[in-house]
Amino acid sequence: MHNLKRDLVLCFLFMFLLQVQNHATIVDSPAPQPQPPSTFPMYGTTPGSLQPQECGPRCTVRCSKTAFRKPCMFFCQKCCAKCLCVPPGTYGNKQFCPCYNNWKTKRGGPKCP
Repeated sequence: MHNLKRDLVLCFLFMFLLQVQNHATIVDSPAPQPQPPSTFPMYGTTPGSLQPQECGPRCTVRCSKTAFRKPCMFFCQKCCAKCLCVPPGTYGNKQFCPCYNNWKTKRGGPKCP
């Protein structure tokens, strides 16, 4: 009789843990938010849409507002040569160029400005 009680307790405990685990893994994903219309020109902002000679002017625009112009230009041109795209604007917008966005340093930080 003692084994039966222990087995029932273990069974209920196991079922309870399964229920908690199932409840914890079901997560409502947030509804996608509408994106504001882009004011940036799209040419050159998608992977492979630039020619290598177009990297310089695009990086000049990208790095125009930073206080660290030389390193910004160096890394921007290196990233552009690999990805053949530069995100629009002077900061952010890296979602337009996943290659540029996903290239990381050895420490895991962003390589491309």
